[in-house]
Amino acid sequence: MKKSFWICSDRLFSLIYLSGVCSSSYLLSRYQKIIYPLKSSILIPFSEAGRQLADRLVALGFDADRLAGGDAIDTALLFERYRALVYIGALGICVRHIAPHLQNKKHDPAVINIDVNGRFVQPVAGGHVGGANELAQQLAHLLGATPVITTVSDTTQLWPLDLLPARYGWTMECSGRMTELMARFVNGEPTALLLEARDAGTLFLESDCPPHVTIYHDALRIPVDEVAVVLAVTPRVYDFGRKAVYYRPRMVHLGVGCQRDTPEVELIQVVTDALVAKGFSPLSVASVGTAMLKHDEPALHALAQQLGVPLVPIDETILAGYDTPSPSDRVQQVTGSPSVAEAAAMHLSGNVPAVTKQKLRAGEKHATLALAIDRDRERRGFVEIVGAGPGDPLLVTVRGKMLLQSADLILYAGSLVPVELTRYGKAGCTVRNSAAMDLHEQIATMKAFTDRGLLVVRLHTGDPCIYGAIQEQMAEMDRLGIPYRITPGVSSFQAAAAALQSQFTIPEEVQTIILTRGEGRTPVPEREQLRHLARSQSTMCIFLSATLAGEVQAQLLEHYPAHTPVAICHKLTWKEQQIWRCTLDALAHTIAQHQLTATTLIVVGKAIDNRSGLSKLYDANFKHLFRP
Repeated sequence: MKKSFWICSDRLFSLIYLSGVCSSSYLLSRYQKIIYPLKSSILIPFSEAGRQLADRLVALGFDADRLAGGDAIDTALLFERYRALVYIGALGICVRHIAPHLQNKKHDPAVINIDVNGRFVQPVAGGHVGGANELAQQLAHLLGATPVITTVSDTTQLWPLDLLPARYGWTMECSGRMTELMARFVNGEPTALLLEARDAGTLFLESDCPPHVTIYHDALRIPVDEVAVVLAVTPRVYDFGRKAVYYRPRMVHLGVGCQRDTPEVELIQVVTDALVAKGFSPLSVASVGTAMLKHDEPALHALAQQLGVPLVPIDETILAGYDTPSPSDRVQQVTGSPSVAEAAAMHLSGNVPAVTKQKLRAGEKHATLALAIDRDRERRGFVEIVGAGPGDPLLVTVRGKMLLQSADLILYAGSLVPVELTRYGKAGCTVRNSAAMDLHEQIATMKAFTDRGLLVVRLHTGDPCIYGAIQEQMAEMDRLGIPYRITPGVSSFQAAAAALQSQFTIPEEVQTIILTRGEGRTPVPEREQLRHLARSQSTMCIFLSATLAGEVQAQLLEHYPAHTPVAICHKLTWKEQQIWRCTLDALAHTIAQHQLTATTLIVVGKAIDNRSGLSKLYDANFKHLFRP
């Protein structure tokens, strides 16, 4: 095994290679320039009009140096000192300046050319690898200009394979020639995508999958001989021949114990060897944990530094609380905990060990190793509780939509969530309406999918944490060990503010928004009765209370004036949306007149339709961090 190298950069990830696994020449040449303390960008105008545009860009917030009018242009020096060169003038002048200094796309800085009128922004070199395409988009947005992007993966809207690591915090290995594999991918050749992690990056890949890509969750099912490219987001080591790009998420937590004065080089060697032998890439290590007793052990610090991760000493009383597979009386006597390696891995990962205690020998010293996969990143059965928003499918969050597009089961609250939202589901997705299900049936339906390692989206109206009845579902999932997470949604009270074109606060008059409900079959504590909340005369958004309109009106009138504005909002953002405005003393009559019962939000307060009052925020005399 070759010695590992690592390069830290502003992209916040390291590159390490192991002999026979990684195409090191590509990685080293691809990122070598970023180890130097380069400045960010420089603007290079050729005329007075160009200098004015450069000044304008800086005034608009673009952080860059500028060449003055009479400065001689030493292009070779600029290539050495800056990550991005932004020329302002004719494209031909730019090309003549940079042509003698261009090496290849792995070494060249980002070079961009902008016409003096600020109409077109064009990457000239380093478009993909150097970041010129992304910078050109940013500059175009500042100027209201047109970005002229010609890179194939950008113009075809395909994944930029070499930029995914920087975007999602992964590390990349390539078993073949990266440029050749990228060419196959952008040419639409059959591609296998192996997903053995779950994070923002895998969610993006699943929800935006090109037609020539087939997703796999089991490496053994990939027909390697029938595909041109294998893309693998995995912590595990596989041999897919010379056609694979591996993306390594940081998702493996190591627990390590060792004797005092263990030699550093030997410990690093045996740990990395053991990882590979157990089928895990060192590039996916997220942390190294050990007992507090070993917080100053040089070999452990060297190991963590070599892997580019933190060393986390853990108090022995915490370690002793874990029920581990391989407890040791000897370890108990020395450390006060029956386990160090396994317990540390379990503590850091929130998971059971994927590799139980391994006894290692580093020189003349003994060491132990265990590892566990981060519970939040492990690819396993999972429930995502998603806020559907107020109704309009376009108002679900971007993340929520991506989850719907990736789900194997969508279990939606059909009495409150429009069925149109479920149409984001992929081919093969199962859709079930939970309206007629009790809690037991809902949990059983979801568990049937999570037990098979599949993704379930539990789709609730609005924001699931506001009257979403998810607490009892979470309690059951906790009891059954079903992992879950919540994706927030746009609540109906926010949709009401938008539909009413009203800000629900008024400077110096109304600074509180109350979300509440009337007392129906579910009792409301005395201290939260509407009559008490009404004392503040804040903006009040009352959920689930259309059938209680008379009692709601009576309690509110104890403190709100009778002429207080009221908005009765029915099925906000649905195709059937209706809104009635009235005063508080007409609330019950209006609801009865229109026979409203469900999916109705009542908004009360003087902020409705208000246009008076000025905030300090935009006052010319009000100073703050961004306007000193």
